[in-house]
Amino acid sequence: MTFDKLEKNLMDVIQEEQAKLGFRREKIRLYYPLTTLNHLLDTEDTAEQMEITLAGQPESMTRKLGNLDVTRRGDRFCLCIPEEGSAYVHEHFAETGFIYELIRLIGEHDCKLEDIRRLFLSHSENIYVEEMQGEDFDVMIRFPEGMGDPYCYCFRDEGCHVIYHRFLPEDYAELMKA
Repeated sequence: MTFDKLEKNLMDVIQEEQAKLGFRREKIRLYYPLTTLNHLLDTEDTAEQMEITLAGQPESMTRKLGNLDVTRRGDRFCLCIPEEGSAYVHEHFAETGFIYELIRLIGEHDCKLEDIRRLFLSHSENIYVEEMQGEDFDVMIRFPEGMGDPYCYCFRDEGCHVIYHRFLPEDYAELMKA
């Protein structure tokens, strides 16, 4: 078990939040279901075991994000990142890159799914696109493995704007089984 994927995910989510809302030196509370934490930590813990696992935050992670305060209700965990964690992400990651470009693009009133495909293609010629059936999303797009962005981005064109949600590949696979 390693905390590397969890640490990256926490930083990615903080960076996404800062791209959307701007930076404020403040605590950030992120909520995770047990299944996602098990995917990130490569464990098969029960909720009780996960509390113990998360209590063992490595110094390599707390040096960057601070000591995370972990609470849970049932199989849902709240990871509270202290102010120094949001400041670390702001200070160490430039406000450039794919997530910033995506958020700017989606913020445009006339954004279409084809614009989003073009943005992905501007970062890699080998994107994976899956048209989705159902009510929640129209399309899933992801980069090839090894590009540093492991997420499955699911988009829905609501007519006047596009919404998205990004999933870990394992969470996306579970979503598709349901």
